[in-house]
Amino acid sequence: MGDDLRIAYRQPQPEGMAPDFLVQGALDLDCDERLWVPQAEGVAFRPLNFKLSGGDFVNLLRVRRSGVISRHSHGGAVHAFTLRVQSHYLAHAWMATTGSYAFEPLGETHTLVVPDGVTEMITLFHVIGNYIYADPDGHALGYDDVYTKLEVALACYAAVGLGAEVIDAMIH
Repeated sequence: MGDDLRIAYRQPQPEGMAPDFLVQGALDLDCDERLWVPQAEGVAFRPLNFKLSGGDFVNLLRVRRSGVISRHSHGGAVHAFTLRVQSHYLAHAWMATTGSYAFEPLGETHTLVVPDGVTEMITLFHVIGNYIYADPDGHALGYDDVYTKLEVALACYAAVGLGAEVIDAMIH
């Protein structure tokens, strides 16, 4: 029995299952600058996974300025891990500091803020569904989802010479 523990699983995986994949250095926060996709002034994201069949994506969000980043609501739950420094939401009393985990529920609308004096914030987000950017009364101003994120990442990586194959490995 003990030797069986060192034998890989021998049966086929479920029919139609997406292949697994690995992003080396995913938490290398000081990685090749070309991996960061510009999103707005002082704001960029580094894609890690695009799950087209489920409508979710995983990325690192890097903000190199203080102030309001965006007001948005969620079309699905979001899991957030603060990796560098801090941020908060105007609707909440808490501050997400390095090492924090935050759960953002489906339907919540909030305003992401990077405090004064913070020169760089990086958070890993697993976004299920979409973001709907809104004015203070909740009127929609725009949106992002797995497809808009994929489109801008593909264009950016092509422009900086990384090529589509880097992104293709992240699509499932």
